[in-house]
Amino acid sequence: MRKNKNLKWLFLLVVILILLAIPGYSWMKKSNNARAERSKSLLSPVIMVPGSSATTERFNQLIDQLNKTTLHRHSVLKVNVSRQGKLSYSGSINKNDLEPFIIIGFDNNKDGYANIKKQTKWLDIAFDSLMSNYKFNNFKAFGHSNGGLIWTYWLEHYYADYSGETKMSCLMTLGTPYNFTENNIDNHTQMLADFIKSRSKLPKNLRVYSLSGGKNYESDGIVPESSVAAAKFIFQNQVKSYTAMTVTGKEADHSDLPQNKQVVQLIRQYLLKTERQPRPNK
Repeated sequence: MRKNKNLKWLFLLVVILILLAIPGYSWMKKSNNARAERSKSLLSPVIMVPGSSATTERFNQLIDQLNKTTLHRHSVLKVNVSRQGKLSYSGSINKNDLEPFIIIGFDNNKDGYANIKKQTKWLDIAFDSLMSNYKFNNFKAFGHSNGGLIWTYWLEHYYADYSGETKMSCLMTLGTPYNFTENNIDNHTQMLADFIKSRSKLPKNLRVYSLSGGKNYESDGIVPESSVAAAKFIFQNQVKSYTAMTVTGKEADHSDLPQNKQVVQLIRQYLLKTERQPRPNK
């Protein structure tokens, strides 16, 4: 009797172990399949983040200009993040488009260092969802104004979570106030000091392009040139390359920078993987 009872308990134990193992095996198989799918993916999106008080519509004119000068139109997906971290999508990524534009915006798009940290958390929620849905293994990032600050904070505090899954190959910031409105480059705000303190976490193979507006010799009308230039304290000698450029011309003030023709050309040159040939003039 005791022997039969022991066999009964042993049988139950084996059944329990099998039942526990099935979900784990299923999860492992699903994870391995997703990893294999991601490693083969040719998708390389350009993910854009607008600045304070701007929405996912901020880059409409910029993308229209880019699509007028390429052989193949880039599709656009827009992701808006609520204050509760809920995502809403509009637009789509075309099946044959390997370099779509993805714009991530926030309901709470106010200024300030504390808010930038919140927006970075919301950016990460959106990014994690995009990774799950589209399984890209590399991407490029673009940030106008505070959008560049959000990307920088994300690189230093969230990027490592995606190690081995995807990589940011290039970051382009436009009119980004790394020292807020401080004109004296020797006076570091708390945000700049924090960026410098955590710069060792930046990816070593990253290429960074920092663009500033040249409305006058001191600023783009809103952001001091010295504040944009403060990016060198963060990126120089930490990433693969750091290049600073000044954009001039008719649309070189802060709010018009995304539509500046030089910016459009620089995005085509440095962010798009495959150089497209302009359409012939009619």
